[in-house]
Amino acid sequence: MQIKKIILAVCLLSPVAPALADSQLDSLLDQISKEIESKAAYDAQKERALHATKQMLLTPNLQPYQEYEINRGLAEAYTKYIIDSAIFYAKQNLKLAAAAGKSGWLYETRLHLSLLYSTTGMYIEAENILRSVGKSKLPEHLLPLYYSAFRHFYGHYAQSNGRAEAFEQSAVYRDSLQTVLDENSVQYKIVYAERMIFQKDMDILVAHASQAIDSAEFYLLRLFDSLHPEHSDYALAAFMLGNLYGIKQQPALQQKYLARSALADVRNSVKDNASLHTLALALYKCDDIDRAYRLMQAAICDMAFCNVRFRVTDLSAAHTIINNAYMEKELKRRSVLQRYLLVISLLSIVLLAVVAYVVRQVYRVSRIRRKLYDTNVTMRQMNQSMLRANDELQKLNARLQEANRVKEEYIAQFFDMCSAYIDKWEDYRKALNRKAIAHRYDELARMLRYNTIVDEERKKFYETFDSIFLHLYPCFVEEFNTLLAPDKQFAPKQGEALSTELRIFALIRLGICDSMKIASFLRYSSSTVYNYRTQIRNRAISRDDFEQNVMKIGRKEL
Repeated sequence: MQIKKIILAVCLLSPVAPALADSQLDSLLDQISKEIESKAAYDAQKERALHATKQMLLTPNLQPYQEYEINRGLAEAYTKYIIDSAIFYAKQNLKLAAAAGKSGWLYETRLHLSLLYSTTGMYIEAENILRSVGKSKLPEHLLPLYYSAFRHFYGHYAQSNGRAEAFEQSAVYRDSLQTVLDENSVQYKIVYAERMIFQKDMDILVAHASQAIDSAEFYLLRLFDSLHPEHSDYALAAFMLGNLYGIKQQPALQQKYLARSALADVRNSVKDNASLHTLALALYKCDDIDRAYRLMQAAICDMAFCNVRFRVTDLSAAHTIINNAYMEKELKRRSVLQRYLLVISLLSIVLLAVVAYVVRQVYRVSRIRRKLYDTNVTMRQMNQSMLRANDELQKLNARLQEANRVKEEYIAQFFDMCSAYIDKWEDYRKALNRKAIAHRYDELARMLRYNTIVDEERKKFYETFDSIFLHLYPCFVEEFNTLLAPDKQFAPKQGEALSTELRIFALIRLGICDSMKIASFLRYSSSTVYNYRTQIRNRAISRDDFEQNVMKIGRKEL
């Protein structure tokens, strides 16, 4: 049951693992790009360390062996940074060795100098030094340096001209180097792994080549895991693993370990490196042209900075291939961009046409809106005028209704009064007729001489007028007083409905504004009526519109 679960888990996770590995590789490659941009900071740190070491040479009373050690340290520090500076400090040690008569210093410095010469491509000078150093004269601790110098000489020489015999000689000295190294040292393990990868002994059949490579992979992975990233051989172990996976045609693992090697070289300011341009070639084979081009440019800059001449051939060939591919990709990209630009231009023209059409439509809509707005304004003005006209009509209707009501009231009263007057005058005529028939002429003359009946009828007429008017406008007196100053208001006398002044303005309220007509109605002279009107107007709060305000009394009661 457990086995089935494990198999099921492996099946489920198997598609996830490649995707995760690809994500990690992309992250690693992006990190390299960022670190390459930060090379100046790492180089500045390297320069500060070198400067501090150089300052030690200025120490007073420095002993020759102390100066020798400082120069050797500087030469080793400059070996993979600026080879010309490394050669300079190695030559300084040659002078010190000759002056001090130290043969051990002399052999060690010359072997180190031969390594530097072969790295810079000065193969004749390197070979002359190596031939001048007799193996029998060397102390035992310098034998690893001796075999390493020969190995690098033939290896660099073989890379420059491609001679097979030079590669074979390099392999011979590699095997010799292995015999004199400590088996527990990292250098021994690296040389041993290299021998496992490139084993060409006749006792190993071709059928077992893949088995040898698998063994080398296992050995190198164990070595790599044991090294700290800041170890000087960490980058070399990662580089060898990358090359091994290149032989095994596993590009993802190849790029992974080459990237780790390149990261270590960049962070340690190692300019003499093979990781960058090897990684660039690996990326090129996987069609990652942009990254390959950037890494190759960085590798060329490092080579020029360090003056590593033996890598010129490899870098030139690789740069030509990658540069051509990059230029071809750029041409395709430009062609695509041109097509996109053409499409964008056409779309821009269409867009401009659409924008122009939209602007035109917006302008038309704006004009229509302005016309609608003007029309609305005009309509609002007309509505306001109509509302005002309606108000005026309503006022006129109210006045007409009031006038009709007054007329109806007065007509009815008029008919009653006329009927009453007819009856009274009929009775008066009969009384006169009886006096005449009875020949009572004295009484008849007396009745005709006195106007008591006229005065009585006039008094009744005014009382009737006051009664009818106050029936129509019951609050006339109160509203009329509100138009006058508080101390000049009217208070009708006991038994009197309206005073003469109030009766005048009652007639004005009824629309009789002519003083002559008012005087005729009240049996006064026109001047008397005028004086009354002037006196009352002077008592008003507002003299100018007093009579207009009188005309408005009682309207709200309609």
